[in-house]
Amino acid sequence: MPGLALADAGPLLDRLAPALLFSDVDGTLVGRDGSLLADLDGRPTLVAAEALVAAHRAGLEVVLVSGRTAEQLREAGRLLGTRDAVAELGTVLVRGREVELHWGEAPRDLGDCPAQALERSGALAAVLEGFAGRIEPHTPWHLGRRGTCLLRGQVDPAAADALLAGRGLGWARLLDNGRLRGAYPHLGPGPTHAYHLLPAGVSKAGTAAAYLAGRGLAATRVAAVGDSPADLELAGVVGAMFLVANGAWAAGDGDPGTPVIVTPSAAGQGWAEAVTALLARMPQDR
Repeated sequence: MPGLALADAGPLLDRLAPALLFSDVDGTLVGRDGSLLADLDGRPTLVAAEALVAAHRAGLEVVLVSGRTAEQLREAGRLLGTRDAVAELGTVLVRGREVELHWGEAPRDLGDCPAQALERSGALAAVLEGFAGRIEPHTPWHLGRRGTCLLRGQVDPAAADALLAGRGLGWARLLDNGRLRGAYPHLGPGPTHAYHLLPAGVSKAGTAAAYLAGRGLAATRVAAVGDSPADLELAGVVGAMFLVANGAWAAGDGDPGTPVIVTPSAAGQGWAEAVTALLARMPQDR
């Protein structure tokens, strides 16, 4: 479905009593080169940082949900003042100092973590060979991963999933985690995307839902913000799902029964717009 403009989302947002915001990182909270203090074009800005401080002051907890590794999100959390995180698209849950792997349907006899199972089973090689010249490891960020294999390219995830199923590897799937800003002309003339090869049966949404259940938080206390189809999986477990403007292209991939709110602005500015809308609905008796 097309996204719902933030200006028209008042009735939906008025049903919330926000306490927690699941937030994607790259292309959502941060701008060019992963900087909190830059927009997508690299221009200096404080808007996302100021909105983050406002969220902390109001008691709106921010939980990072990203394709980044647990170690990367821990370090980001130290700088941003956040604690828990959902890493590697739900395959790794970070609770303070504890790390929990979510295997989904990955066979557990092929390694110490889902990423090893994806490689040792031949699932990674099948995708790289089946779409040679159109997809490759997303270097150098593909290193040190425990839950997913990180790739970049221009492929149809449904075609990749069909290829995997045809080779008896239907327990693995390829997920689109959004457009990359950098130019990779050797992969094709169109926009290059980041993809995660991960086990079926695990997702940002599933891990986020388990996390919320453990904390006793209902969907009406929670919102999410992102910029990709992978982020839209969260729409089913939160009371409001935001896409920043640079992710509006993904709105059509959402569940037709779940409104997706698109902010007027991109990345950090859009993130701040979502936070401002949520802060206006914070309980007044905190």
